[in-house]
Amino acid sequence: MLSVDRRAQLVARLREDGQASVEILARDLGVTPSTIRRDLMRLANDGALVRTYGGAAVSPASAGRLAPLDPRLAAKRAIAAAAADLVADGQTIAISSGTTARELAWRLVDRRLTVITNGLDIAAALLDRPGIELVVLGGVVRPGMHSTLGHLAELALRELRADTLFMGIGAVSAEHGLMNDSIPEILTDRALRRSARACIVLADASKLGAVAPAFVFGLEQVDTLVTDADADSREVAALEAHGVRVIVAPGPERSNQLP
Repeated sequence: MLSVDRRAQLVARLREDGQASVEILARDLGVTPSTIRRDLMRLANDGALVRTYGGAAVSPASAGRLAPLDPRLAAKRAIAAAAADLVADGQTIAISSGTTARELAWRLVDRRLTVITNGLDIAAALLDRPGIELVVLGGVVRPGMHSTLGHLAELALRELRADTLFMGIGAVSAEHGLMNDSIPEILTDRALRRSARACIVLADASKLGAVAPAFVFGLEQVDTLVTDADADSREVAALEAHGVRVIVAPGPERSNQLP
């Protein structure tokens, strides 16, 4: 059974019964509990259900539909697919937190990599994957974003090195560089950048030319930016004029291509 079909069955089952445990769902669908947990996490992230202790329940917000709540999710998945093509087996990569970064993680589950991350959602997607050596940074968990920040994360990054950092970002512009909404996140983001030889930024069209309150670092520290087909050509040209290689993902990815 394809994963997308299995997830559709999970949602249908939860709509019928209201809630169910991981063990029962795994038994009924003939897969392992770890597979069900990953499916439930993905569906919860998309807003199709809510996790409960030991299982899941249908989300009232998803009644009558399977569509994700994030209006930019298709673009983020297209960006993630393009970014995954930039990853070579055997590499050590760092992945920051964020929804686009999480979509990238889902596309790396069958690869052979060492992955360093401060994103708990990224870690959950890659957990127990045979080819993934997973390094999760400690620190204080930022509510809502499920990322670790602060002194402990920065100390760990002093001891770690990566070939490439894949970084989600709140805003990016030729004038102001990279920015985020969270001021406490700045130092951890900078430490992630120092740990890697190269930096690939993942930013959908809504982030280009935008401004956020917390300056992270300048474009001189960005090698490549991956964006989607809705990106403003003027913003792309301005970034390229600053020496940033810009890759425009060809178009939204279809749901049946998801892991």
